[in-house]
Amino acid sequence: MAIFNNGDSTSEAVPTNSNTTIITAGAKLKGELELSCNLYVDGELEGTIKSTKEVNIGKNGSVKGTVSTDKVIVKGYMEGSIKANRVEIKAAGHVSGEICSTELIIESKGIFEGNSIVKGSTKSSKRPLENKTTTKTKTEV
Repeated sequence: MAIFNNGDSTSEAVPTNSNTTIITAGAKLKGELELSCNLYVDGELEGTIKSTKEVNIGKNGSVKGTVSTDKVIVKGYMEGSIKANRVEIKAAGHVSGEICSTELIIESKGIFEGNSIVKGSTKSSKRPLENKTTTKTKTEV
């Protein structure tokens, strides 16, 4: 089962930034998602995710493809590339691929296999970012 929310409806009781699209355990999706709300994946998703908010891959979640968003939290499995300001790999999380971020956090027992590019916090996309660090690693903390 999957629950989708396009975030178009507004309610005075619920702030608009609390909208979350949920892909539940047992759901399998292929394709491209473009969101202006949070995404929680506990099922399987293969394709591209573009979001202006947070993408959370739950402990049962599996994403294969490309994720471009503000913040990614991985408690499950991610294979592919991540472009985000902040990436967190939690204790049971496993990322295999490339991460391009301003901030990368790997908790104890989190696994990262691949390449990491950690960029400075400069927001302008028209000029090259300073303090660029490239890491090729397999990490299990």
